[in-house]
Amino acid sequence: MFLLAVLCVLYLWGPAILTGGLGSIPNSIPRKTVPITSNGVHLFREEGVWNYTTMLLREDLNMLILGAREAIFALDLHDIRVKKAMVKWPATSQQQKDCSYKGKDAVNDCKNYIRVIHKREDGRMYVCGTKAFNPTCDYMSYADGKLILENKQEDGKGKCPFDPSQRYTSELVDGALYSATSMNFRGSEPVMMRSSEETIRTEFSSTWLSEPNFIHMAHIPEGENSMEGDDDKIYLFFSETAVEYDSYAKVDVSRVARVCKGDLGGQRTLQKKWTSFLKARLECPIPNTNLPLLVQDVFSWCHGHWTTCVFYAVFTPQSDSSPQSAVCAYRIEDIRTVFSKGKFKAPVPVEMSFVKWVMYTGDLPDPRPGACIDNHAREMSITRSIDLPDKTLQFIKDKPLMDQPVQPIGERPLLVKRGAAFTRIVVTTATAVDGSNHQVMFIGTMSGSVLKAVNYDGEMVIMEEIQLFEPSEPVKILRLLNTTLYVGSEVGVVQMSINECVRYHSCLDCVLARDPYCGWDLNYNHCATINSTHRASTVIQSLREGNASQCSPLGNSKPVNISFFPGNSVKLWCQLYSNLAQVNWQVNGRPITSSNTFQILPDSLMILNASGDASGLYTCSSIETISQRKYEIQHAAYDLRLWSGSVTTESLHELHNKQHTLVAIVVLLSLLLAALVIWNLCKGDLTLPCCHRRVKDAASKCEEENINANQAQNPKPASSMDNMNSNNNSSGQQYSDYREIDRLSTTVGSSGQVSLRYIDDESDI
Repeated sequence: MFLLAVLCVLYLWGPAILTGGLGSIPNSIPRKTVPITSNGVHLFREEGVWNYTTMLLREDLNMLILGAREAIFALDLHDIRVKKAMVKWPATSQQQKDCSYKGKDAVNDCKNYIRVIHKREDGRMYVCGTKAFNPTCDYMSYADGKLILENKQEDGKGKCPFDPSQRYTSELVDGALYSATSMNFRGSEPVMMRSSEETIRTEFSSTWLSEPNFIHMAHIPEGENSMEGDDDKIYLFFSETAVEYDSYAKVDVSRVARVCKGDLGGQRTLQKKWTSFLKARLECPIPNTNLPLLVQDVFSWCHGHWTTCVFYAVFTPQSDSSPQSAVCAYRIEDIRTVFSKGKFKAPVPVEMSFVKWVMYTGDLPDPRPGACIDNHAREMSITRSIDLPDKTLQFIKDKPLMDQPVQPIGERPLLVKRGAAFTRIVVTTATAVDGSNHQVMFIGTMSGSVLKAVNYDGEMVIMEEIQLFEPSEPVKILRLLNTTLYVGSEVGVVQMSINECVRYHSCLDCVLARDPYCGWDLNYNHCATINSTHRASTVIQSLREGNASQCSPLGNSKPVNISFFPGNSVKLWCQLYSNLAQVNWQVNGRPITSSNTFQILPDSLMILNASGDASGLYTCSSIETISQRKYEIQHAAYDLRLWSGSVTTESLHELHNKQHTLVAIVVLLSLLLAALVIWNLCKGDLTLPCCHRRVKDAASKCEEENINANQAQNPKPASSMDNMNSNNNSSGQQYSDYREIDRLSTTVGSSGQVSLRYIDDESDI
């Protein structure tokens, strides 16, 4: 059945899935890997607090407002390790009990996860939390060094998710909160809603939203200086179960939807519902994938006017059959064209209960369904959505889906990578030394790392992969301010600089990195961060070509002298600067290949069972190819020799004899130590725990025999004997007697008679 479903999807998607018009997309490898031990970042976490996944950058306060589980922090923007304020916002005990009674996990689910933080025009903040599956919102301010919740709590249904694990998104536009989440406890009523005096939402219909996973929301001011008198738009990115595919198995697809900011709903049809809600499929085609990839995050990048806006989106596979993630970019104009000029899909009943979605070929009502109120509508005396005719409203109620998908720029992904799935993305602009601008992407992964990547005329370059959290901690949120990146996860939040040029060790390493933030400064001979004072004549930088021919040649490494013993294994270290380079080991100028003697590892060379023939000069070099140019760097050199320089047969025999002598001495000393231990055990000066009672009993018997012998020679008064017998026969004094005997010192005289003396002072021991 699943095979049939896949075949149906392949038929519907056609050549776009099979080839995508892309040909073969190579796997991208980060040039440099920065481990967690040397990433040079600032980390903030509070003991007992988790889920650092909501952020608001307040430049006016010089603060990062950070939402976590049951707590909100105000951190210094320049150093997040400095906590300026904190306010706790826990769920009440009654809310936690009610949540637990309804079957939710009392430890994890029934807490207050902060999910919404927006800045209001008056400087206050609007915050919402899950509140143990009872979403609640409040107002928060910062004053006198404190975060203050104003306790003006509002119902958060439709604004904030019930479930802390559920994806959601929201945007505050002109004082109105636009949100996309679920309206009920079970999560079965998804909604895109505007919360204001004129509350508007989507229909509870699978035609509008079918088990959606909300991702991102963006306000685009399309009404500014519009020749058509258009309105601003709110764009929503999400994934959902496709209603248009004829398959027996559920297939999810990525979508982009939009509504008009001035939408007031309809008069009779779609009353208090969106009259402008349209949605279209979002394509990000990858060759050799059977099912469409699903969008996980979107970043809105705009430079100046809104017509320049580009949406960068990360996608991951919806099944385990494909380990590839991708980044696709979409122009706002291409999305607008699909919604304003594209064809619609319409449901057509087939047989008894089956519905097939096909392209609508009939006439469209006027004004066009889903259009905002513009000059054309105003000419028809339609100035508000309430004035729209029922024919237009009924059409959009039944058929909000566009037939044509939105294609990415170039109809192919910018980046495709195997390995850890992508989770989040932010994009910024870097200016090179020649004045050219480049969009640099920072991509979070499921393995707790961030990729730094840029696209040069269709060639994607991943400059670095920086490990920020342990591999089991995915990146949950990314925020970028100037040259500082803030990265949140379940366990903490990290602050890192995006232009760390000190990681590049030489001119060759700096130029071949093709990092738009970095160039080799000829005046100071180091890899410097590009700024407005740098000139192309004093800085070497080649981004598109990676041409490092201007760099001075590097000299060979000074050999390190190493001696080894015959028959031992030798490890020679060599750490390459680039993951894209190939290692080249040589001995006495001859290339080394893997064999029973040599094992070439990523960071070293292993020489197994080394003999005299292994002596020689070993060099390790890397060869990196950029734009068909090869660059070689020598990283290490070793002068490997047998121990003592020259080793003859006689010296080897002498060495073996010395080794045998040393072994014999060790054995002899071990035997002497064992004999000494046994002797002390026999004397009673040293006892084993298991034999301690037996030694004490022997000492008691010895003492009793000695006393009897003394009594035979020197009789004592009966009272003394009675006292001694009374102590020996008393079970309550047995343990005390043993301790007293332990304090007796036993000596053996020349006649062999045992005598006992009492030790009055520890100095006698």
